[in-house]
Amino acid sequence: MPPAKSNELTVRALILGSLITVLFTAANVYFGLKAALTFASSIPAAVISMAVLRAFKGGTIQENNIVQTVASAAGAMASMVFVLPGLVMIGWWSHFPFWLTFALCGLGGILGVTFSIPLRRALVTGSDLPFPEGVACAEVLKVGAGQHESEAVHDEMAAAASKAGLLTVVTGGIAAAGYMILVNTQLFAANMARYFRAGKGASGFDIGFSLALYGVGHLVGLWVGVAMLVGILIAWGGAVPLLFSMGAHPGPVADAALDIWAHKVRFIGAGQIGAAAIWSLVKLAKPIAGGLASAAAAAKARHQPGAAALPLVEQDLPIGWTGAITAACLVAIGGVLAYLAAQGGLGAASGALIIGGVVYVLVVGLFVATICGYMAGLVGSSNSPVSGVGILAVLIAALLMAGVVGPLVGADLKPALVAFALFATTFVFAAAIIGNDNLQDLKTGQLVAATPWKQQVALIVGVVVGSAVVPPVLDLLNRAYGFAGVPGVDPAHALAAPQASLISSLAKGVIQGELDWSLIGIGVALGVVIIAIDEALGLLKRPRLAPLAVGLGIYLPMATTLMVVTGAIGGAIFDRRADKRPNGAGLKQLGVLLASGMIVGEGLMGVLLAGVVVASGKSAPFALVGDSFLGASQALAAIAFVAVVLALYAWIGKLSKRT
Repeated sequence: MPPAKSNELTVRALILGSLITVLFTAANVYFGLKAALTFASSIPAAVISMAVLRAFKGGTIQENNIVQTVASAAGAMASMVFVLPGLVMIGWWSHFPFWLTFALCGLGGILGVTFSIPLRRALVTGSDLPFPEGVACAEVLKVGAGQHESEAVHDEMAAAASKAGLLTVVTGGIAAAGYMILVNTQLFAANMARYFRAGKGASGFDIGFSLALYGVGHLVGLWVGVAMLVGILIAWGGAVPLLFSMGAHPGPVADAALDIWAHKVRFIGAGQIGAAAIWSLVKLAKPIAGGLASAAAAAKARHQPGAAALPLVEQDLPIGWTGAITAACLVAIGGVLAYLAAQGGLGAASGALIIGGVVYVLVVGLFVATICGYMAGLVGSSNSPVSGVGILAVLIAALLMAGVVGPLVGADLKPALVAFALFATTFVFAAAIIGNDNLQDLKTGQLVAATPWKQQVALIVGVVVGSAVVPPVLDLLNRAYGFAGVPGVDPAHALAAPQASLISSLAKGVIQGELDWSLIGIGVALGVVIIAIDEALGLLKRPRLAPLAVGLGIYLPMATTLMVVTGAIGGAIFDRRADKRPNGAGLKQLGVLLASGMIVGEGLMGVLLAGVVVASGKSAPFALVGDSFLGASQALAAIAFVAVVLALYAWIGKLSKRT
């Protein structure tokens, strides 16, 4: 395939990519707070781009690639909701100030781009990492452009495939949005929960009726779903009943069981996730070192006398520009940290905080961006354990605050140290999630003969646009629903934001000496066992038991995880049926787009409903019935949910026959 010399980094591509980024970021912010998960937006963005740009002259596969590159920052920057709400949860913020939140997201995200630029040759072009989502997105772009390598796809057929893909995304979005409206009328229940005593212990189940959660399950696949189910069983079949049996609980069983899970079992999950993340780092140390060595050797060879000029498809942002952008971001981060230290009354320790904070962001940020980029290449961006990396990052920051800065300030300033640790971690987390996303996009670019430096510019644009969307959407959702556990917030409507709750609890526990390390230790020991089982299954060539997914099953709310497991099983059944059909690959791709559309539709509707809640001043402005209708609404929701899923699967089955 010849290098891209025509339309690529165009104004219209940047505008279209930015518009898609606004929508997908808003949807992902809501969904990340509600379900503790975000979705990869590259493939649906590519499908939308191909359908839109087909109406214009001169569209190219590389231009469509720029659109999906910009939009991919949507899912990435929205992951900042895994940290930022913690500042409200600890009482440091009551809202999300735009410019400060924008700086926290944008500066860290741009560092993620520059950190991953030197890794492209090592991890993308110079390795055999699969990059599953990057390869899948490239295949979608090739089909849309009529350039598929395995079969002749004519323009007319490519146009039909693009239209079918766009129709599938839109239909999935409308279905999920419509279902969510019915849930908000309370005619359909949002979830079905039952808690009960089991001997001296207690357990229960809670499944959320969410098409978006079902879509997530479809996307993550069967064995990730099975691993999450194992985590659910560990938490609710073992840990909660055991801990419940150790004390007296005169109140409602549900309240006691949920309190045990929230304040004890989730920290076991945190330890398990930490162990899984550390093991990933250990396994990746050798290949990363080898990749960096080969990148350095390639750079040295290019500067030898007589070295040939690099082709377009190998041209990154110049190293001078990369260094200058990195330095400018670090200087700006130092300024933000100085402002935060002064704001928190930490002036006496400001020198140590600013210098130490910048060094922490540089060293830990570069480290985690590298790790996340490699793990994205290995297992995909959606399955990469960014949450586990975030937990490790905040533990490092909190331990540094407690050990180095804590002795320099009084006990009354420890809450300010907690906030400062979260701020520093936010920069690192932003770098991690963009490193996780960036290399996946560059893999897509490699496969469609894109120019790397143009993609890197597009990623920076996406980071800036996504960073501008996150603060107002977060603020709107905070005003409309609030976050679980914050005083004065209605728990019936609050957004769970479990990662932010966990990360802020860890920072507070370490710095203020309140963390129960025994629970973390139990989780680490459990993680070692799960890792051993996973490695044994690998040696036996059996399906693996992903340690991170097990940890997620322990510490995410069951209302989220049970439906994700259901979607994973349903999606696996759908894919196996699709494999028996002549157009199986196309049908499975429509299944992916349908699931993506469900997530986007529900997320956007959640943001729109939040606006109505704020404007009306009512927590349930669309309610048509009261709590007395709960039993009937649960039955209606269950029946309707199954019917909608089956109908959507049947519809895309018929659609695939016409494309």
